Amino acid sequence: MSSSQKGNAMSAENDLIKLYSGRILALAADMPRTARLTNPTATAKKRAPLCGSTVTVDVVVQDGLIADYGQDVKACALGQAAAAVVGANIVGMTVDQVQAGRDALNAMLKSNGPVPPAPFGELEVLQPAREYKNRHASIMLAFDATLDALHAQQASA
Repeated sequence: MSSSQKGNAMSAENDLIKLYSGRILALAADMPRTARLTNPTATAKKRAPLCGSTVTVDVVVQDGLIADYGQDVKACALGQAAAAVVGANIVGMTVDQVQAGRDALNAMLKSNGPVPPAPFGELEVLQPAREYKNRHASIMLAFDATLDALHAQQASA
């Protein structure tokens, strides 16, 4: 390996280490609402095909608002961190609010959009993942599964 190849490999490794920052790992380690619900009004499971990460979400919806939420997350630390922020803030939200949070996170990752607004501002920690397109699907899983569950609930209501 030439010295420039070694330098590039070390740079890529350093970038990956930065990507998995202490804040991301802390969020992943302290994920809320990890128990599945016993009587959800809807459930959805999403899988990121590239990495195999999965998120299963249970919701209880009352009067158009998420009244309870549970999630089973089998994902990398980035997907877990996103799920932690979603899980910490999702109760009390409408479908439109969840969709707005999802759209803001997607724009931040894919088109250098701003950090999602409150209550999802903590997703700012995932800005370094913009450069890692292969991680985007895992990061989006919690929002995507939640929206699938909410749409399923609306269809059955």
